Amino acid sequence: MSRALQPDEELVELDAEAVRTWCARAFDALGREREEIDAINVYPVADGDTGTNLYLTAEAAHRAVEAVFAASGPDTAETVRAMAHGALLGARGNSGTILSQLLRGMATVLADGCDGDHLARALAEAARAARQAVAHPVEGTILTVASAAAGACAAGGPLVRVARDAYEGAATALTATSGQLDALERAGVVDAGGRGLVAVLGALLETVTGQAPDRAAPAPLPPAAPREKCAGEDGPAYEVIYLLEADDAAVDLLRSRLDALGESLVVVGGDGLWNVHVHVDDAGAAVEAGVEAGRPHRIRITHFASDATPAPGRGTARGAGSGTDGAHTHRYGTDDGYAHACGTGDDAARAARGERVPRAVVAVVPGEGLAGLCAEAGATTVRTRPGEPPAEDELVEAVRRAHAREVVLLPNDTDLRETAAAAAERVRAEGVRVALIPTRAAVQGIAALAVHEPDRRFDEDVVAMTAAAGATRYAELAVAEHRSFTSAGVCQAGDVLGLIEGDVAVIGKDLTETARTVLDRMLSAGGELVTLVVADDTPPGLAADLEQHVRRGYLAVDTTTYHAGAEAPPLLIGVE
Repeated sequence: MSRALQPDEELVELDAEAVRTWCARAFDALGREREEIDAINVYPVADGDTGTNLYLTAEAAHRAVEAVFAASGPDTAETVRAMAHGALLGARGNSGTILSQLLRGMATVLADGCDGDHLARALAEAARAARQAVAHPVEGTILTVASAAAGACAAGGPLVRVARDAYEGAATALTATSGQLDALERAGVVDAGGRGLVAVLGALLETVTGQAPDRAAPAPLPPAAPREKCAGEDGPAYEVIYLLEADDAAVDLLRSRLDALGESLVVVGGDGLWNVHVHVDDAGAAVEAGVEAGRPHRIRITHFASDATPAPGRGTARGAGSGTDGAHTHRYGTDDGYAHACGTGDDAARAARGERVPRAVVAVVPGEGLAGLCAEAGATTVRTRPGEPPAEDELVEAVRRAHAREVVLLPNDTDLRETAAAAAERVRAEGVRVALIPTRAAVQGIAALAVHEPDRRFDEDVVAMTAAAGATRYAELAVAEHRSFTSAGVCQAGDVLGLIEGDVAVIGKDLTETARTVLDRMLSAGGELVTLVVADDTPPGLAADLEQHVRRGYLAVDTTTYHAGAEAPPLLIGVE
């Protein structure tokens, strides 16, 4: 925290300590006003959590700033970038996601200078970036308040004047929002997200002047004011939020696809990392769109006004939902192991007798060991051999053999995607509901199987499995058969190739050393669980050596090993 300003002392520039103070005060202000903001949350969904979502987003920003100060003495640019990046990673809900983009827009300008003129330009860029991030901007919301703040201080000037003009412009615009949206007018309230932004700008004004702005007592809600219907009654049933690693072109296509699926679409971020927020009826399709665009993770799905209790199991209900009105939040990601039965013995027996079962999983796997593992978990398996991928007819027959009304299909190979899609279409024509999860490697299929819960609703099960697969990075070790040019250079026959996400990343002479290098590269980006899949002809002791390597170098990472058997690659690696 920066030093307290002396009486009559005002800041001329926002230095790193001042940004740190602003971030902490914004977090505190949203904490104080959280319940009041929640109480006036009637748009776009009356789920009473806007204050909580803004508070949690500000908390993530505050933690990120404190982390850079704990590690070093950051300059102003590093501090504002940390604040924006933390908000991006921790953004919650519609308003929290927009707030993160406002901070990101400000950071792009404040990194170059922090006087009054730069602050005015930063607020203008913030308002522009936030509107651009929202698929269908609506007036009377946080976007209106942000634009008013930027307009009020557009002339620039000393830092204090700009901060005060921005705050006063925002406060005036907030008062007017109650007449700009029917939902707000009927409830007799101002926009909840806009009020949160006013609190953030009030914290900024207090930071530069040393004095908190006067805060009018909130008007009580009219006791008879009816709340708007929650989404799920006459709107989309789910809120889907996830972080996404993807390039700009893929995100442009994702925006179009999600816009067609639902509403309240906000996509924020940039430079390869995005935060995606949308309200949809088909949560599985929203997550699958993210998987096709890049690598989604930290997936959070809230079912508005749900009366159902989520089924227990790995990857479900891990994060507490912040919503009210009966909303349940499911957070899908990694957990603590794969020892989870993915089907029931009764279902397997019924399928064997030719009886219809409610749901089944069909997985394509290399090696009899993995086939046995998946079969024990309740899946119907299709074996693939080197150079012999299964044909469309084989996949169709496997789905039929599962004797299920609903089937999840795991191709576990990028090259099988079109074949699997064609097989799925054929079986759908026979009345079977089929969901194709675009798993690109066997380790992604294992991760998906590990969270499969046949007692869950089909859409929720597909979402959980898709999220688990998408959160799993994959690698494979192979031996070069001949001299070739690769993305990592020229390899010779007999060289060990380490392929990460399908591309040759490492060329080595020794299987163990190459495997260690591949693991280190994958874990440099983070990870909680490493999955190793070894074949019969893999050198003895390789798995134990790699497990020890992970234990020595990555104390918080767990390791699980499976045996694929014959006709499988020497080593498959998954990192979640």
